[in-house]
Amino acid sequence: MPAVTATEQTVITVSAADGSRFELLCVHPAGAWHQLLFWLPAMGMPARHYLPLAEALAARGVAMVVHEWRGIGSSNRRAGRHEDWGYRELLADDLPAALAAVRVRWPQAACWLGGHSLGGQLGSLYASLHPSAHAGLVLVASGSPYWRRFRFGGLIRIAYVLAPWLAWLVGYLPGRQIGFAGNEARRLIADWARSGRSGRYAATGMAQDFEQAMAASPLPVLALRLQDDWLGPQASLDWLLDKMPQAGRSVEVITPQDLDGRPADHFGWMKTPEPIAASVASWIAAQDAGSTARDHPAA
Repeated sequence: MPAVTATEQTVITVSAADGSRFELLCVHPAGAWHQLLFWLPAMGMPARHYLPLAEALAARGVAMVVHEWRGIGSSNRRAGRHEDWGYRELLADDLPAALAAVRVRWPQAACWLGGHSLGGQLGSLYASLHPSAHAGLVLVASGSPYWRRFRFGGLIRIAYVLAPWLAWLVGYLPGRQIGFAGNEARRLIADWARSGRSGRYAATGMAQDFEQAMAASPLPVLALRLQDDWLGPQASLDWLLDKMPQAGRSVEVITPQDLDGRPADHFGWMKTPEPIAASVASWIAAQDAGSTARDHPAA
């Protein structure tokens, strides 16, 4: 059992260029530290729900900063007919502003990018565009939404057609009413559904070729799949990982036994985050040790 480190919490308020404002929730070891995981939540999931994971990780010596998605929690934006955004605003406005604030606050830290579900997907896209700014990538319960990689994929494909239509009709996707995610912006749902239908990533208003960038990304990847997660099956994860053939990958399967008997599903792990934190901290330590050995080989 690793030694438990005392932790501290910090809140950082961030403003993007277009006036979007939100808070970053930061949990870090009380003493000296140099590894930081910047975490991207699942669609519709407020940042505060990841504080137990952040506490568990910081107790193992790795700081964690939890991002807040536009339209959720502390964000000053709410999706509606007169308030819309997509992947472009998240990837080109909010994330650069947030990561710049973290770099100013903790310039000594090696920054790892991680995420849950859609957060893992968007983290993969962002890291592929800025590989030199990150030490590696952590995916938990994530994978491509491509309909062909799911059981009953035909029904999921229909959902990818209906969701953008419903969002256009209402002015936003009423996720809280239909039991999926939060109230989500129209273009966000359009970008997400497009990747679900085609199996390829693109963002309205962004010219970057994400598929090409991911194919060239050299960053190491840790992927933790939950055994009972029908929203993130192995085939879905494989489709995402195969987009990054240059990346050294480590894949682990988390079982109910790892989670004290709780279901190892898409969200159940959040109630028992210690095993996830232990795997992530161990992997980061191993990657850091390997990097140090490469940079300073024995004489």
